[in-house]
Amino acid sequence: MSRAYDELRQEMDKAMAVKTAMTLFEWDNETLAPKEAGELTARVVGILSGEYFQAVTGERMKELLEQCEKEGSLSEAEAANVRELKEELLQIKYIPKEEYQDFARLTSQATSVWAEAKKNQDFEAFAPTLKKVIGYQKRFAGYRRENAGGGEEKALYDIMLDDYEKGFSMENLDRFFSPLKEELVPFLREVMECGKDIDDSFLSGGYPEKEQEKLGRFLAEYVGFDFDRGVLAVSAHPFTTNLHNKDVRITTHYTDRLDSSLFSVIHESGHAIYELGIRDELTLTPAGQGASMGMHESQSRFFENIIGRSRAFWAPIYSKVQDMFPEKLREISLDRFVEGINKIQPGLIRTEADELSYSLHVLIRYEIEKMLIEEELDVRKLPEIWADKYEEYLGIRPENAAEGVLQDIHWSQGSFGYFPSYALGSAFGAQLYFHMKKIMDFEGLLERGEIGVIREYLKENIHQYGKIKTSREILRDVTGEDFDPKYYVKYLKEKYSRLYGLTGK
Repeated sequence: MSRAYDELRQEMDKAMAVKTAMTLFEWDNETLAPKEAGELTARVVGILSGEYFQAVTGERMKELLEQCEKEGSLSEAEAANVRELKEELLQIKYIPKEEYQDFARLTSQATSVWAEAKKNQDFEAFAPTLKKVIGYQKRFAGYRRENAGGGEEKALYDIMLDDYEKGFSMENLDRFFSPLKEELVPFLREVMECGKDIDDSFLSGGYPEKEQEKLGRFLAEYVGFDFDRGVLAVSAHPFTTNLHNKDVRITTHYTDRLDSSLFSVIHESGHAIYELGIRDELTLTPAGQGASMGMHESQSRFFENIIGRSRAFWAPIYSKVQDMFPEKLREISLDRFVEGINKIQPGLIRTEADELSYSLHVLIRYEIEKMLIEEELDVRKLPEIWADKYEEYLGIRPENAAEGVLQDIHWSQGSFGYFPSYALGSAFGAQLYFHMKKIMDFEGLLERGEIGVIREYLKENIHQYGKIKTSREILRDVTGEDFDPKYYVKYLKEKYSRLYGLTGK
């Protein structure tokens, strides 16, 4: 370790400590904080965000980053941290500190405003706050564009997209979503019109929350979530919070459908397993998190869908699940259960969408975000535009804002550009799946309850590296190919043609 990096590490530790404290407040705000805490907690978060801003943009940090680059004798992990710190510095250095703090306070309050508006099905109550959040994000992206220098001026939304998945601009994403739309929309229609009616009524009603929680804890531990290093709680919108690789927290929610919470837990466990698998030398550093939002989603959806909705996954544990809910599941065979949890039924809620229609939910959000950022769309028109797109792509229309435009927390947090990563993650996961099937007995391992072999392969080839590698570098190193969305379409068509008895797919 160079002398400059040794000092940089001390400055970096201070910055990460402040960032971890802010993350903990965010977790608390969504889980256990009392209703009246929001305003004062927002003040605290605002102060902490100012301290973080100063730590990252201070003159000494800039000097040390320059020295580290000049010395050039950095390890792989050290070089990754210098790179990530430089990128974060460039993201916020042009933002006035006061605006940065104000935005942190705003988003801290915005999540509570959103939750209340969703509860009351009242978009108008959230619209003014959303407008402010969008204004800040566009202004911040504008600062970065003005100071970028070089050639062609970058679109504001492309700047936001780059924060979540490098190398996937609107042009790239349009090329990604276009074949999905062309292939999956008609295929979804064919599935819905094929005449096979899967009965999943056994998944609704009669599942007490306490018993759902027991099942959730069992499944989380079964797939590899470590409760000595993690926590499972309840929130309005399931999510994962990473403090470091010894403290990763997940949430779920409970409804009258067993599969809603069940797959939320498996999904968030996939995120958590990624964070728990990051090397000790990387955790609590800028490079000590997932390679990208898309790669993170590839892992959560890999566990949720490719593993969690397969018959092989349930074969060794379904009898235990039946024992937990004997009145509901005693007479339900494994095959019928697997059919039920894979039923295609286009719905309004993204987090509860079936696997085949899921990417269309993401496409709708992507198209709306482009309109909000690039076309100056009036936020008051969002509910109608949202409903129109759902009717066009999925054949259904929300009756209220809670099941429509207010269903996701992301915009209240300022996370514009995040949504495309969900679809990209599904595509990354499918590509990894087809490769893994070539080199291991994938289904056989699941049928024997040896999911740990699969998990360790993912840790060894993806998780441990944190942000040392990009998503595309990981895909090339693991599969020998660059990103190719054809595997995602192939996976969906093969699986659901088999399930619904279709031919020629």
